[in-house]
Amino acid sequence: MAKPLNIGMIGYGFMGRAHSNAYRKVSNFFDLEYQPVLKAVCARNEDRARAFAKNWGYESVETDWQKLLARDDIDAVDICTPNNLHRDIAIAAAAAGKMILCEKPLAMNVAEGEEMCEAVEKAGVANIVWYNYRRIPAVTLAKQLIDEGRLGRIFHYRAQFLQDWTISTDLPQGGEALWRLDVDAAGSGVTGDLLAHCIDTAIWLNGGIDRVTAMTETFIKERQHNLTGKMEPVGIDDACAFLARFENGSLATFESTRYARGHKALYTFEINGEHASIAWNLHDLHRLSYFDHRDDSVVRGWRSIHVTDGDQPYMDHWWVPGLQIGYEHSFVHQVADFLDGAAAGKEVGPTFRDALETQKVCEAVLSSAREGSWVNV
Repeated sequence: MAKPLNIGMIGYGFMGRAHSNAYRKVSNFFDLEYQPVLKAVCARNEDRARAFAKNWGYESVETDWQKLLARDDIDAVDICTPNNLHRDIAIAAAAAGKMILCEKPLAMNVAEGEEMCEAVEKAGVANIVWYNYRRIPAVTLAKQLIDEGRLGRIFHYRAQFLQDWTISTDLPQGGEALWRLDVDAAGSGVTGDLLAHCIDTAIWLNGGIDRVTAMTETFIKERQHNLTGKMEPVGIDDACAFLARFENGSLATFESTRYARGHKALYTFEINGEHASIAWNLHDLHRLSYFDHRDDSVVRGWRSIHVTDGDQPYMDHWWVPGLQIGYEHSFVHQVADFLDGAAAGKEVGPTFRDALETQKVCEAVLSSAREGSWVNV
């Protein structure tokens, strides 16, 4: 019989729903030593927290995260707060001996991230950061193909993450729903919110990034702030594009914006190698495009791999071949891998230390955009 692992979630909203769904579903599809128990949710707004708890099946509610961490019946803490709270909560959770699952990006900056890494490593607690796109089966398959050497030497990596939801000048900044537009809560704009996903995936697939040169733009310079009611400067980046060199010598282009009209969440990457290329698109997330130059010329071309078969990553846990899964399943896979690692006493990535590498790239990108020069990571 699986042992209960009591979850205390701090924060709610979109990510709180995604994580809660994963905790509820994982034991139905994965044979695990631990079974998540939704023990408590914590948020400042008690009425909304209670409504969230009732909807998702949490047993109790707290309004002070320090009280949550002090509870003996909490084994793992899930940090779903704005970025400016990650550091304090994670360090305190580590000191309390709790396992930690932290939303991305890891921290507001590299210095905070270093402190968080030191705290979890000193305490010896299991830790992971929610870069969930690694665990979409088609992306995991891309990793498998690269590690098998099918692409050969990598020459190019290109990624985009495009949205359009902040174009209106009437959209305010700050507060519960729009903290991502407030630099004091978010730390950065699309760089930490969207490009961080692209960077984490890129490092996982293609190795470390050596140096970058970037440009950013804030198209709307002032917005009304929800907390003060006043027009205030916008401190986050609305758009970012950067060039990069990987440690393996390959070249990269990354682009992200919230001003690409017609795109709600278009995340794509393509990798070109000596022998083969691969490409993936979040809007068709169960498919991996693959081109192999070694095929006979009469049939050589891009093929579309429908990643639903039992011998492809994670798919033996779901339906019969041909029946696809979706975005939410990436979170289920992350919970399953984390619980497996916790039971075996093994690290499962991306750990805080892994996520710090992405934080370093983000910081170098923002520094390069300010300085207008190449910056070493």
